[in-house]
Amino acid sequence: LYWFKQMEKIIPNHLVSARAEEFPPVCQSSRDMLSGRSMLVKKTKVLPIECVIRGYLAGSGWKEYQERQSVCGIKLPKGLLESDKLPEILFTPATKEETGHDINIGQDFVEKLLGKDTAQKLKKISIDIYKKASEFALKTGIIIADTKFEFGKYNGEIILIDEALTPDSSRFWPKTEYAAGKSHPSFDKQFVRDYLEGLNWDKQPPAPGLPQDIMEKTSLKYLQAYKMLTGRKLHADF
Repeated sequence: LYWFKQMEKIIPNHLVSARAEEFPPVCQSSRDMLSGRSMLVKKTKVLPIECVIRGYLAGSGWKEYQERQSVCGIKLPKGLLESDKLPEILFTPATKEETGHDINIGQDFVEKLLGKDTAQKLKKISIDIYKKASEFALKTGIIIADTKFEFGKYNGEIILIDEALTPDSSRFWPKTEYAAGKSHPSFDKQFVRDYLEGLNWDKQPPAPGLPQDIMEKTSLKYLQAYKMLTGRKLHADF
């Protein structure tokens, strides 16, 4: 909700209401459960790509750079370190797969899939949102290393859908601990990834369960990011 409001001048979004009492009558019997944790949104024709934006060299991008000096096929200068700020913001779209991992695709692929005009609009809008958000977040003590956006068409217009700039879709680093050449603690789901990487799991379903302490620590990281970015508190009961 916070980021949708911040980005309205760049692009409209699918939010209708986040007030459960304003939801359709069929929802009212579950109002208490829905309150504070759900949104009523416009149904759009979803554009079948994830618009990934990278501002820093991390995650799968760092792995590829070590092997091929590129990120999603985009050639980069020699000598970059893990977590380095990239020379320019990269737009590295991916497919939206129903199962398994999303597949990185190039701008040419997006243009063939959606048309040149739509592809260029998605790139520009994604970069504009990231620039505004990352500059704002930096003032609050958070580096947004990378993120992803999803878009749909409503009455022929491209709008922002799903969610934006939460720890589920973004890599948040504490500014005070930032230094190139190392990995960083994060306020996002990387904490869960790191836990799973330490297990003897072949990454095939079913996934292992998460211990209570990992769930609680992850939730606290999300709450900390929310407080830093918005200046407000959310309450959590464990």
